[in-house]
Amino acid sequence: MKKISFLAVLLALLHAEVNAQNVKIPVDTTVVTSHRVNIKGQRIDYTATTGMQPVWNNDGEPIASLFYTYYQREGIKDVKNRPLVISFNGGPGSASVWMHIAYTGPRVLEIDPEGFPIQPYGTKENPHSILDIADIVYVNPVNTGYSRIIEPKGEKKRDRDQFFGVNADVSYLAKWINTFVTRNNRWLSPKYLIGESYGTTRVSGLALELQNSQWMYLNGVILVSPTDIGIDRDGPVEVANRLPYFTAAAWYHNLLPQDLQKRDLEELLPEVEQYAINELLPALAKGGFLEQDKKEEVASTMARYSGISREEILQHNLEVPYSYFWKDLLRDQKGMTVGRLDSRYVGLDRKEAGDSPDYNAELTSWLHSFTPAINHYLRNDLNFKTDLTYYMFGPVHPWDRSRDNTGENLRQAMAQNPNLDVLIQSGYFDGATTYFDAKYTMWQLDPSGKMRDRLSFKGYRSGHMMYLRNEDLKKANDDLRQFIESSLPKPGAPATY
Repeated sequence: MKKISFLAVLLALLHAEVNAQNVKIPVDTTVVTSHRVNIKGQRIDYTATTGMQPVWNNDGEPIASLFYTYYQREGIKDVKNRPLVISFNGGPGSASVWMHIAYTGPRVLEIDPEGFPIQPYGTKENPHSILDIADIVYVNPVNTGYSRIIEPKGEKKRDRDQFFGVNADVSYLAKWINTFVTRNNRWLSPKYLIGESYGTTRVSGLALELQNSQWMYLNGVILVSPTDIGIDRDGPVEVANRLPYFTAAAWYHNLLPQDLQKRDLEELLPEVEQYAINELLPALAKGGFLEQDKKEEVASTMARYSGISREEILQHNLEVPYSYFWKDLLRDQKGMTVGRLDSRYVGLDRKEAGDSPDYNAELTSWLHSFTPAINHYLRNDLNFKTDLTYYMFGPVHPWDRSRDNTGENLRQAMAQNPNLDVLIQSGYFDGATTYFDAKYTMWQLDPSGKMRDRLSFKGYRSGHMMYLRNEDLKKANDDLRQFIESSLPKPGAPATY
């Protein structure tokens, strides 16, 4: 037998490992498949196009390639009246998987009616999808999904700053959208952006960037579980705004006083909102100079509305952190924690003591069902095959959050474009981007109040991804459908004030 040296074996293994990691990144490719789905009792035939479309630099060189999935209803002869919805998720660093296979698309997760994972994993028809009235493209920004940077030849690497920041993200995605719309002959179509979580920062910035740099005007922007989009709400406002969410989460877990608990959630919350604005906010503004008897009165009311004890609220000087709330709400009752993004979910920590949960109970549950489903669906149903890892959350940090004026950009885009309306959707049990913060953002978006009839809010009895609950999946898609149909201009109506 021929002897093989240890060094030779080691070099062979290293060579194999390097080659195994050298996965080819498709730069510009498409795969088209045909499908059908029943939506609201109607058969819808559609094509699904999955592929990679380049991001170009000023010299016409591909510097990145973005993975996308485009659903187009068949049998539409003239797309100039057919809405196009361009969909983004958030993170930053999150793939477009969440809304793709759980909200608006023609296939949704196999989960239970409340949104919890079940096996076997996979997808099923979505009878509530908006594909009956609009075509949809799900876009994965750089380093999410299969999207990747295309490195130049040689040792020099691309400058990551051109992708990973509030304004850089908006700039290159606007150019990518222009290319997509041109290639797919959708310039005449009514256009909508929908973004979830950080995706709301993204689409708010894109609304103006598309107008200013690509001369592309939208009909609507949908903000799902929005961030602050650069609108300041620090200090007492941020603290006071927490209370309505505390109430909702405590109500869900049956921890409010009985007279409050027996009331319907949507009948109770306006009362708490008014208290937060008219009583709690002025009290917090006084800080350490608030009279002691008033401080104790406020703590008692907060305890009544939150499920947190009066003593603990006083110990926190009326400023109970979110993380403490997630840790403490069920501590005495079940010795468990509640989820950050969706407080219907509960978690089990190493110890009951402490001031924050060990992990996000809802996120682990979601990854449980989403990850196998999207990997199987793209390869087996949509026939997109690659050895690239599908990044549920990709390496995009550090992320430059400076100069975030996206809320003001959205306001300016609306002001310049009388046809542009905005819909905000939020779940009452979301503790990361709370529904009341979303309302506050809507109130502050247009200080003049002259565009308030073009801004609307819808709330749901679930969390950050409100569509995971089957009842809200139907309601939220119906709200989208109504928003799209109502925001289409009447034939011949000019875009003017």
